[in-house]
Amino acid sequence: QVQLVESGGGLVQAGGSLRLSCAASGRTKSSYAMGWFRQAPGKERDFVATISWSGGTTDYADSVKGRFTISRDNAKNTVYLQMNSLKPEDTAVYYCAAALGLGPTIRPYEYHYWGQGTQVTVSS
Repeated sequence: QVQLVESGGGLVQAGGSLRLSCAASGRTKSSYAMGWFRQAPGKERDFVATISWSGGTTDYADSVKGRFTISRDNAKNTVYLQMNSLKPEDTAVYYCAAALGLGPTIRPYEYHYWGQGTQVTVSS
């Protein structure tokens, strides 16, 4: 089992920045890719970013490329999502997820564990 806890969400004005963190505990000795997803009210959960175990491979949704950066610190069992130039359409609950034994993936059904989510609200 892997437990994931997100933090760092909040209210920010358009153009501002936030840094989300996702701390993993439990079965953290296994290699796993990590991903960030988001879900706005009344919408499906969408892929945001993913990173390989080594951190050497990343992928992003087109809507966040150039604005968001995913990174990880395996010594701290933590993955980060740096969000810059935030827009009102970035408002959503952001979830981190772990895919054990897999490379980075944009497909939510390939993730085995999910956090509870953290709210990000961007005001115009």
